[in-house]
Amino acid sequence: MKGLILAAGRGKRLDHETDSRNKCMLELAGKPVIEYSLEYATRCDLTEIVIVVGYGAEEVINAFGNRYGHGPIRYVIQREQRGLVDAIEASKEAIGNDDFMLFLGDEVLVNPRHTEMVNKFKEEELFGVCGVVVERDPTRISRTYSVIQDDRCTIHRLIEKPRKPVKNNLMGTGNCIFRSEILSYIDETPIDHHRGEKELPDLIQCAVDEDNIVKSFVLGDMYFNINSPEDIQEARARLLSATEESRTGNKVR
Repeated sequence: MKGLILAAGRGKRLDHETDSRNKCMLELAGKPVIEYSLEYATRCDLTEIVIVVGYGAEEVINAFGNRYGHGPIRYVIQREQRGLVDAIEASKEAIGNDDFMLFLGDEVLVNPRHTEMVNKFKEEELFGVCGVVVERDPTRISRTYSVIQDDRCTIHRLIEKPRKPVKNNLMGTGNCIFRSEILSYIDETPIDHHRGEKELPDLIQCAVDEDNIVKSFVLGDMYFNINSPEDIQEARARLLSATEESRTGNKVR
């Protein structure tokens, strides 16, 4: 299994903070945001980490070189930033016929469980697994995607940026695992009429519609996708609280 980290976007909603740098290189609790994904990947015994870069590519490449921990890194250039699915398509040759774990370079989780998610994928011989968190605030779920599933966590429908999230309170993340066959559904994925690009939930839905088994997995206690200055502030505060909780064993309110 390979790791695939998408880190090509600028992050226009972060205003001047990304005028001259990749948003994945913004510092969060003492390290670049993308380094959280690199740490998650190294815990999962992956054979190689593929990083898709575009805007500010040199900064990412110069920072991490060709290895992280004990694993090799390969870089793929996304010439035009046309969304996540386009970035995945750019990595087709690098992924080849291998299963892969997807990460977004601007995501952070509190108390992540990536190794357990890999075990579920392998033990149940699934086509895919979508990492989710339980989120009570519907406005936060509306920033990513909802999942409609049965009692066995088998996903039947994914809804991109739902106006009214489903009642299970599951918030989808970009941390997913797929068989390489997911790449064959890229051409079938419709273009979202709001954003003018192909979206990750729609790619997964194409596979689900052909009876491929994709399940959800509660991947952590909390999830942040860094898209605005408010996201950075919220993530910094929660990560500091999580660190204090781990150190003292007491809940920080």
